[in-house]
Amino acid sequence: MSTLKPGVLALEDGSVFRGVGFGAEATIAGECVFNTSMTGYQEILTDPSYFGQIVTMTAVQIGNYGVNDEDTEATTPKCSGFVVRELSPVVSNWRSRMSLGDYLAKYGIPGLSEVDTRAITKKLRVEGAMRACLSTLDLSDEEAVRQARGWRQMAGADYVKDVTSKAPFLWNPADPTNQPYFPVGTTMNAPGVPSKHFKVAAYDFGAKYSIFRKLARHGFEPYVIPATATAAQVREMKPDAVFLSNGPGDPAALPYIHKTVTELMPEFPIFGICLGHQMITHALGGTTFKLKFGHRGGNQPVKNLETGKVSITAQNHGFATDPKSIEKSGAKVTEINLNDGTVEGLRHTKLPVFSVQYHPEAAPGPNDADPLFVDFYNMVEARKAGKI
Repeated sequence: MSTLKPGVLALEDGSVFRGVGFGAEATIAGECVFNTSMTGYQEILTDPSYFGQIVTMTAVQIGNYGVNDEDTEATTPKCSGFVVRELSPVVSNWRSRMSLGDYLAKYGIPGLSEVDTRAITKKLRVEGAMRACLSTLDLSDEEAVRQARGWRQMAGADYVKDVTSKAPFLWNPADPTNQPYFPVGTTMNAPGVPSKHFKVAAYDFGAKYSIFRKLARHGFEPYVIPATATAAQVREMKPDAVFLSNGPGDPAALPYIHKTVTELMPEFPIFGICLGHQMITHALGGTTFKLKFGHRGGNQPVKNLETGKVSITAQNHGFATDPKSIEKSGAKVTEINLNDGTVEGLRHTKLPVFSVQYHPEAAPGPNDADPLFVDFYNMVEARKAGKI
């Protein structure tokens, strides 16, 4: 019988939660946040938007279907730590290759179980996301709190540079695992994809694999490019459109991206999601602000102000657009979050540019936002035909 190892989560306000450690034997610090998704912990762990964060799951039991090779959203997990109420003692799924604990241990990420995740979540909702320390080593409460308070704030942090692609590549939808293997310049011919393809320069600010999969399935050839790619480099590619992905950190701390997007907006149809939406906000001269505890989960209700339709969306962000800051920018707010009224969508009134704050690729999450990819395709097609 294996010996349970102690673990601790300490918050910057002095709160300490002791439980059972799993995963890697390590001590880390980061911003503690919570996610309300019932399933999809593997996708959450590998979402680059969680870089620098300790994720607390609100679902009671996590890990029951293990970890497989198909559902990753990046090559490795990107969050700093993982907190659950109960780690499933049984792993049962025909695709499973290893347990959640073994997966985290493999990549050096500590986890904590047998703690009151409802209490942690309520504290974060009331007092806001906090700096935290998670350790599966022999660490005193005092030292854990000290390390939590010593971690840098999320505001002002450029984490995009830590997760963006190092070189451009063409996403290959024909590969069974949807992994990027083809160099730029390769022609795709995948079954089930619309015969008419549009070349899209897809900025990787910390994108999930599923966004490239969805773009490919909806008639695009995603040429993935690093966050540092300049407007001149995009022009050299001669794309039909530009896509701006999700990503971690503070959107205000990325002036080099703001400048590039400002240059590209008059020249190409653009679709942005999550951090990409915030990059469009700043490119328009607007501002963003940090939310108290953010939106993270697959059950966020969003209302489209133009159609009146309400969609349930997947989200993962801690910052939002200030609607007053874009009133004279040439763009309009198209969607709002029904829980707190924050901006969830923008559309330029003259240029073929639109964006949403949520994750339309929905991995994990509902598929209500799938028509956005059709809207993007139709917009690019209309631009190519000279109609807009």
